[in-house]
Amino acid sequence: MTKNRSNYTKEFKLSILSQVESGIPLAQVARENGLHPALVGRWKKEFMANPERAFSGSGLPYKDQARIAELERMVGRLYSENEFLKKTLEKMNGRVEEEKRKSKYRSDTK
Repeated sequence: MTKNRSNYTKEFKLSILSQVESGIPLAQVARENGLHPALVGRWKKEFMANPERAFSGSGLPYKDQARIAELERMVGRLYSENEFLKKTLEKMNGRVEEEKRKSKYRSDTK
């Protein structure tokens, strides 16, 4: 049996936190609203850590950091590919110059 995850709006979360801030015990607020006290505690911790950005996303606070990490990996990969191609181009240019010198030497000796 699957259980659907509840999604709460920013306004709902802020109203719960305002009840807690007004002096009502956290456990009582959670019980009255059908929430687990740990969830309300987590909301409070998130809000205290950064009030401006609290509850701004879809419930995935690490989403931005994951995207940044993904882009940093991509930059690293592209940098290494670019360095590889530069080295390969240098080697190929060296071989072309060497072949030109050999063919010039061969044509001069005839």
